[in-house]
Amino acid sequence: MKSTIQEYRKNNKKSMTKNFIITIVLAFFTHAFYAQNAFDKFDGQDDVTSVIVNKKMFDIMSKVKVDPSDKETQQYMALIKKLDNLRVFTTKNAKIEADMKLSADKYIKSANLEELMRINDSGKNVKIYVKSAVNDTKIKELFMFIDGAKNEDTVLLSLIGNFDLNEISVLTDKMKLPGGTDLKKASKSKK
Repeated sequence: MKSTIQEYRKNNKKSMTKNFIITIVLAFFTHAFYAQNAFDKFDGQDDVTSVIVNKKMFDIMSKVKVDPSDKETQQYMALIKKLDNLRVFTTKNAKIEADMKLSADKYIKSANLEELMRINDSGKNVKIYVKSAVNDTKIKELFMFIDGAKNEDTVLLSLIGNFDLNEISVLTDKMKLPGGTDLKKASKSKK
């Protein structure tokens, strides 16, 4: 009887350990899945303009032949090799703006992003957050939310990869991203 109880406890400990590991793994994957899909609900909605560029497209774009003497384009090509995902959603619809703001606030808290800068200018609120890599000069994720003023777009932008913040101005110039001037300010302030 005593050996049966000991065997039961031993098996129970193994089961508890296995359940704990499974719970940790699921929590990690759920967070990663949430991070990728937190804003997909805005894709395809009426009154929302979306730009979604995935790793495969960045890989294809990086293989385009460019003039070696064009240094800015060379910088751009070097940067896009480092990018994994870009999601940009813009709207002027008040209901969708409110939903974007709630989604952004929730994501900022769950993703453990660090605030890089905040701008409040004539009712337009810009918040830029980053998730740094091991060293502080490399960025794993850049997240920007612009709460548009009257008649201006509300913008939600997520950029994932492994890049230097100083390289972003090249990307905003070449891709004409909304909020590009605000991103340029952020890259200058991080130097």
